[in-house]
Amino acid sequence: MSPPSAAAARQSRGHRRGRGIGIGLAAALLVFVTVVLVLFVIFNTQTVDISLVFVDVQAPLVLALVIAAVLGGLVVGMAGLALRARRKG
Repeated sequence: MSPPSAAAARQSRGHRRGRGIGIGLAAALLVFVTVVLVLFVIFNTQTVDISLVFVDVQAPLVLALVIAAVLGGLVVGMAGLALRARRKG
């Protein structure tokens, strides 16, 4: 087997550098999202009335919003799975 060419070595180094930039960008994005979420929780502590089908409950606004977001994500995820299964079958 022949040794790697200079071009292949440069490409390999560039690939590692790109991966490092991607990891740094992902870390910065994670820190930004964490700070935004913490501020979101701090500023949405008031209690709200939530009317469910058979009962009314009181909960912190942030909890109601997180539950709504999770349920919305589940609906979107299930719709995506249904569309993917429909395309395959």
